[in-house]
Amino acid sequence: MSIRDRFSRTEATEGSLQRRETVDGVLFAVPYMIFFCVFLLYPLLQGLYMSLFEWNPLFPAQSEFLGIQNYASMLQDPAFWNALVNTVYFVVLTVPAMVIFGLALALGVNKKVIGRRYLRTIYFSPYILTVSIVGIVWSLFLSSGFGPINYYLGFIMDTPPNWLGSSALAMPVLAVVTNWWLLGFNFVILLAARQNVPERLYEAARLDGAGTWRAFRDITLPQMRNAIAFVVIVQFIQQFQVFGQPYVMTDGGPNNSTMTLVYYLYNAAFSQQRFGYAAAVGYLLFGLLVVVSYVNYRYIGSDSA
Repeated sequence: MSIRDRFSRTEATEGSLQRRETVDGVLFAVPYMIFFCVFLLYPLLQGLYMSLFEWNPLFPAQSEFLGIQNYASMLQDPAFWNALVNTVYFVVLTVPAMVIFGLALALGVNKKVIGRRYLRTIYFSPYILTVSIVGIVWSLFLSSGFGPINYYLGFIMDTPPNWLGSSALAMPVLAVVTNWWLLGFNFVILLAARQNVPERLYEAARLDGAGTWRAFRDITLPQMRNAIAFVVIVQFIQQFQVFGQPYVMTDGGPNNSTMTLVYYLYNAAFSQQRFGYAAAVGYLLFGLLVVVSYVNYRYIGSDSA
């Protein structure tokens, strides 16, 4: 057999293997693509279609086409802007705190401290609870009538705060509860990222006379950049969609001070039966999340370095 024949046979064999791998890959992806199209892509397109109509869920064929009127009405609705401002306020109260405290806990537990295995369990355990349990338990703790927090505050002040009944305090309280509940997720992600930082980098820094702050600034943060960007993006997306906490704890009150975008969407769809309008709100929220995620990735993610 000549060298040319051997080379041709080798190319044919490699081509056959590549085709087989391609076919195998497609077959493995088919089940996921079916679920993706049925449960994600189709609802996404259907929601966009609904947002252009005054949608009749019982008789879709009788739905009245409105074009962009739902979007125009939404932008002219003061309740929508109130919900948007409340949502942004909630994000500002929660996301930076969860990232900073999650990073602080991760760096603290990474050190050789007594009982750090138990500390990991304690820090992460609230995250396994559901929003209904968290909301009900904290509502009982914060009750102005019989809650233990106000009971003990009564010994040092005449009138303890009405935590969930005050327009000024309700949203910060929801933010504190959310931080307590979801901090464990950030903690675990950032702890794993810190443990992947090579210790030889810190040893070299110490030999060069670098202190704790310089090592943190020049080694820890750059090495954990991708994990921090991931946590920030995930938390922005999650907190922009906050619904369960105000639904369970405040019902959007008092005076709509905890009415968020998703709660506003929920009321439009299921209380007012304005399904097309609610779909328009959902698409605006989707657009906001895309923009926020891109900005976070662009300015925090590793590619921006």
